[in-house]
Amino acid sequence: MSVVFFTDRDLGKTFPSILKGAGLQVERHADHFAPDTADEVWLAETARRGWVAISHDTRIRYKPNELNAVVTHNAALLVVIGAARYADLARSFVATAPKILTFVATHERPFIAKVYRASGTQAGDPAAPSPGHVQLWYPASAPKPER
Repeated sequence: MSVVFFTDRDLGKTFPSILKGAGLQVERHADHFAPDTADEVWLAETARRGWVAISHDTRIRYKPNELNAVVTHNAALLVVIGAARYADLARSFVATAPKILTFVATHERPFIAKVYRASGTQAGDPAAPSPGHVQLWYPASAPKPER
């Protein structure tokens, strides 16, 4: 099964471009929705299409209408964690992609998971971030993080 990632508007153009450049299938918010489309609308549609949504909005889990959209529509949502430039977050996401793909394949929807950046780089190369890890955030009663 091929995974299609959908990037929320908050991730801009650079983040999805880096993912596409790494060979991941990516759909951008701007290519499917108006800029002011409510999160619960695009969450429902991406779930219907079977896409895995990516956001940088760490509050999304705490917004009842958005959490309800994830649960009601069986969405898969990854929340990228970290205060860094989107290019850095994207490179970390790419480095973590094997773990992310395994996570997506082994967890039933609906879910929300956090994608953390690693603190270091591979062999000290700043252009090659080390893989981070994925941790299930919702539902809460789940196994420990994928490392």
